[in-house]
Amino acid sequence: MNNRILLVEDEPTLSLLLEERLEKEGYRVSPCRDGEKAVTEALAGGVDLVVLDVKLPTKSGFDVCQALRRHGLNMPILMLTARSSVKDRIRGLKIGADDYLAKPFDVNELLARLEALLRRVSNAPPQLIDPVFCFGDLIVDVKKAEVLRSGTTVELTAKEFGLLEYFITNPNERLSRQTLLEDVWGYKHVLNTRTVDLHVAQLRQKLEPDPKNPRHILTVFRSGYKFVPYP
Repeated sequence: MNNRILLVEDEPTLSLLLEERLEKEGYRVSPCRDGEKAVTEALAGGVDLVVLDVKLPTKSGFDVCQALRRHGLNMPILMLTARSSVKDRIRGLKIGADDYLAKPFDVNELLARLEALLRRVSNAPPQLIDPVFCFGDLIVDVKKAEVLRSGTTVELTAKEFGLLEYFITNPNERLSRQTLLEDVWGYKHVLNTRTVDLHVAQLRQKLEPDPKNPRHILTVFRSGYKFVPYP
C-alpha cells in the first residue's frame, strides 16, 4: 500500500490510536496537531490523503481544507469532527473535502472510506488543476496572471510576475542570481548586473507589508534569494 496519510488531529489519545491502526494497515502516517503546520506539511509534497479534524489550534480544519485547494493540491481530504449537523457537512464538502465522518466513529468505517477515496483517485483520469497560490494576504493566480493583496489587484510587469511565479514554485530554496537570470530571463553567463536585485526590490515594494524587512522574499547573504511562504 505505502500511501502516505497526513493525520491532522489535536486530541493526543485519538491521534495516537489512529496513527497506530493506520500504520498497522500499511499506511505511512505523518501526525500533525496544528492547522498552520498541516498546511506547511501538505505543501511540502508527498501526501496522498489528508484526514483532517475540524477543531484545531491556529487554523480550523475548514480553513486548512480551503488553503490546500487554493494552492492547487487535489489529494483526497476526509474531515473528522464532533459536529454532525447537515450545515457543517455541506460547508466541508463545498470548500473541497471529499468525505465527512462525524465523531464518534468506528475505525473500520474510517478505513473503508480511506480505501474508497484512494481507489477513486487511482482510477481517475489525470486532471489539470489551475495553480492558485496563497501566502500572507496575497493570492496569486498563475493562469490569470493575477495578484490580489487583501482583495485588491496588484499591478505587476510581465517580468515581475515571471519572477514571482518562479519564487512561489520553488519555495524555501536558495536561488542564486545566476540561476534566476538563466531560468527567468533566459540569460547565460551574465556578470555584474543588477537586474535581479532591482526586480526583487520592486516585488518587495509591491507585495511585502514592510519592504525594508521582508517576510517572504529573503536575501541569502552572498548567494541570492529565498522565497518563504510561511515565515
